Amino acid sequence: MKILGLDAGSEMEATAAKILTNNEMIHAAIMEIINICGLVACIVLALSGWIYGAKFIKKNNFLLGLEWWIIAFSATNFVSYMLTGWEVSYSITMFLDSFSRSFGMPIIAVLGLMALTHNLKPSTLNEVILFAVAFAGTFVVFTADFFNELRPYFYVIMWSIFTIYLCYFIFRLAQAGEKLHAFATTITAVFGLAVAIVYDFFPIPGDDTFMIFMTWAFITWTYAGIQLYYAYAALERSQFVSNQSFVPAR
Repeated sequence: MKILGLDAGSEMEATAAKILTNNEMIHAAIMEIINICGLVACIVLALSGWIYGAKFIKKNNFLLGLEWWIIAFSATNFVSYMLTGWEVSYSITMFLDSFSRSFGMPIIAVLGLMALTHNLKPSTLNEVILFAVAFAGTFVVFTADFFNELRPYFYVIMWSIFTIYLCYFIFRLAQAGEKLHAFATTITAVFGLAVAIVYDFFPIPGDDTFMIFMTWAFITWTYAGIQLYYAYAALERSQFVSNQSFVPAR
């Protein structure tokens, strides 16, 4: 009986080990799927950034076009890091991510959108100076030790500024009769702010590699980049039609 007991115990241990191995394999398979989804989402973000950045530049809006390209370049480097593990690509991504969260979207993109809402048209020199100052500011935010504890709060505050302006942009869209684009931009504002808050303050349980969050963030940013272009084009078209209606007939 003792021998049988030992055999039974060994069999139970073997079964438990097999179950544990199966669970580990399932977990590894799930993580692989998550990583693939994250890679695909990041590739789509990069492609949309390059494409719609070029579209903004064709509209002579270099502030929005170049910011979209910066996001695209950041995403391209993260794709490179995921495929090769090259740390330089990761460092570039993190710096440009800090740029867009600190100054790119809250200041540069807002000023770009204000070309429609406030007829703001800075000179080329002023745009160059703006980007130079933004990159210098990002260097301080990203590298300064005294900013370590403040950085997450700074990012959320700056993104909140962007969201506040988006609320005004939504109002202008609705005022122009572009209610569908107003609704779509509301989704951008809500989910964009949610990503900004969750980023540093509310990690997703079980997301040890951060890829579940990053996949969500990539999808959100891709949607925002594409949707804001079409909302911009809709408001621009609406303003053109409105201006034409005031042209006196000859």
